[in-house]
Amino acid sequence: MTIYVDVVLMENLIMNYIILLATGLILKIKIKHIRLILGSLLGAIYTIVAYTGFLKIYSNFILKIILSVIIVYIAYNPQTVKTLSKELLFFYLTSFVFGGAAFALIYIVKPQDILMKNGLFLGTYPLKTVILAAIVAFIIIITAFKIIKRKMTKKDMIYKIEVKLNGKIIRTKALVDTGNMLKEPITNLPVVVIERSLLYDSIPKEILNHLEEIIGGDFEKIPEEIRIKYISKLKLIPFSSLGKQNGMLIGIKPEYLKVIKGEEDNNEEVAEIKENVILGIYDKSLTKRGEYRALMGMEFV
Repeated sequence: MTIYVDVVLMENLIMNYIILLATGLILKIKIKHIRLILGSLLGAIYTIVAYTGFLKIYSNFILKIILSVIIVYIAYNPQTVKTLSKELLFFYLTSFVFGGAAFALIYIVKPQDILMKNGLFLGTYPLKTVILAAIVAFIIIITAFKIIKRKMTKKDMIYKIEVKLNGKIIRTKALVDTGNMLKEPITNLPVVVIERSLLYDSIPKEILNHLEEIIGGDFEKIPEEIRIKYISKLKLIPFSSLGKQNGMLIGIKPEYLKVIKGEEDNNEEVAEIKENVILGIYDKSLTKRGEYRALMGMEFV
């Protein structure tokens, strides 16, 4: 069986790209296709090296882990080790599902044209077969994760939280949003998004009623004494969710945030107390029925 290096390179470039794309969509990462292509190309080149046996260390387990880390870093540019670890985990999970689905389809279509060398499955099946397998696997992965996400009921992902801001206590419910990795860009502190209407006892209405103007740098409607007191406390937080791209939230640092477990008041347990957190003020309702009025990331639970 004759195997062409350029075909193997193209096949693996396509496969790797779709795996990285699927991982990014699952994690709701802002996709930069050039980074995905570069990461995919690195993985494809490794496949060629492994197949030809040019470097004998291709099968080294540590090298494979390091290569995966580099590919994920190139593709998504994570800013913290924790984010990198999460992206790497989902990259592996997606790869396993993708590999199984794609290989099964290729085997059904052209089983006689598959061979294994140096731990790699290769074949002379047409490139369109690979592309078809990649598309089918992509659909399976995205559909499976959507089903799993639906099975995880919102009730299981909603926690009571307590926030102390300017000496005032605010208690509400927050949804743990697995895709929420929002950070305040200067301090890199995690952001909990909270509805504006909960903060009127803690922040002057002159601030809360003019969030858009403040984001635009217009402070004319803010009384001078309030402006002087709050201008240094307010943070600008860029985001690309909550229904729009390249948005901006006003944020403020509370004294603390508590995450509370337990259904009854006499059975409550403080799961987490955070002092280094930013509240991102959202000027609309997060839900129609008010099941929760804040969003927080997985690091809080």
